[in-house]
Amino acid sequence: MTPDEITRIFHDHYHRHGHRDAPESSLVPPPGDPVLFTTSGMHPLTPYLLGRPHPGGRRLVDVQRCLRTTDLDEVGDRTHLTVFQMLGSWSLGDYDIATSLRWGYELLTGGYGIPAGRLHATVHAGSPTDGVGPDETARDTWSGLGVPVEALGEDNWWSNGPTGPCGPDSEIFVWTGDGPPTGTPSGDERWVEVWNHVQMRYHRHPDGRLTPLPLVSIDTGMGLERLEMVLRGDRSVFTGDGLRPWVETVRDRWDLRGTDLRVVADHLRCAVVVLGDGVRPSNTGRGYVLRRLLRRALTVLWRDDPERSLDELPATLHADTSRRFRQHVDPGPLRQALADEEHRFRGLLRRGRPLVDRVRARGPLTERDYHWLHDTHGLPRDLVDGLLGGAAG
Repeated sequence: MTPDEITRIFHDHYHRHGHRDAPESSLVPPPGDPVLFTTSGMHPLTPYLLGRPHPGGRRLVDVQRCLRTTDLDEVGDRTHLTVFQMLGSWSLGDYDIATSLRWGYELLTGGYGIPAGRLHATVHAGSPTDGVGPDETARDTWSGLGVPVEALGEDNWWSNGPTGPCGPDSEIFVWTGDGPPTGTPSGDERWVEVWNHVQMRYHRHPDGRLTPLPLVSIDTGMGLERLEMVLRGDRSVFTGDGLRPWVETVRDRWDLRGTDLRVVADHLRCAVVVLGDGVRPSNTGRGYVLRRLLRRALTVLWRDDPERSLDELPATLHADTSRRFRQHVDPGPLRQALADEEHRFRGLLRRGRPLVDRVRARGPLTERDYHWLHDTHGLPRDLVDGLLGGAAG
């Protein structure tokens, strides 16, 4: 299935169950929101999870572009991405977790044709510290459907931050190994998580206390790229329709392989989406995240050949990515923003090389040297080590 087909089947399934489309939000949250980027499908719906009536009703479905900097150091493996698309459904004080799980099982096995024998679920085992008992409803629902279930602790508790709405969740895994499934998700990485069903039952306060929310809501999120990987029978999200053009272009032009190839393809694709939502590189906030992504990609590219340039990327690649993320933007300004940032980074390298050489003349770089180079001259550690030849003592 193509990503468009996967998304259509998802929406059709929930439309049949009375859900209405929720509008997609930008990666840039509204003013006053403390986070830098929209990190999940539930993020724009937080006021409604706290009790405000939603104009679309109590049953909603959408696809939301998301960006997670918490996974940045994991990007480069086969399943993590910086920017991705999240398929989501919500019950705002309407149906319960048992209904949500049954409908999820119905979609995975019927709509997407995943054999029931390749599914495994995890549920919350309870948290005595918070006074929260085990999620017996979710456990019994999965058992009644014939799906094996494992009870875990913190891994099955979802929140969007240290405070705010939160609650126990049930995660659905698909077996991606050869042969019949073995083991459990907590002990075998061949079980790949594809979907999370969260019960938004509590509000976490700054002092750590939990208090019940005025209504119990259900929030589900399923990564489109990872689901596409599972349905294709692949082991990497980078083989899907949205990532493959980036992988092939980067590999063919610059002869990268493995982790370097995946990091550059992911970061450049992410940069195009972030630029499409109006963010520009800077030294603070969202602009700094964007700058870090671009400079990390350029550091990898220039490690072997400093003449490589982002100008070599075709405009059709940027346009295709913007279309897939439903951004109606002109690729011209995006390409210019990339060129401008590349020019600034080259200038930083020219200024930084003699500085690093002068410090290294005294001996191997110390932690104090790294801090001085970064805080005074804007030279991050990965740049000093990767392109300017630093080595800590």
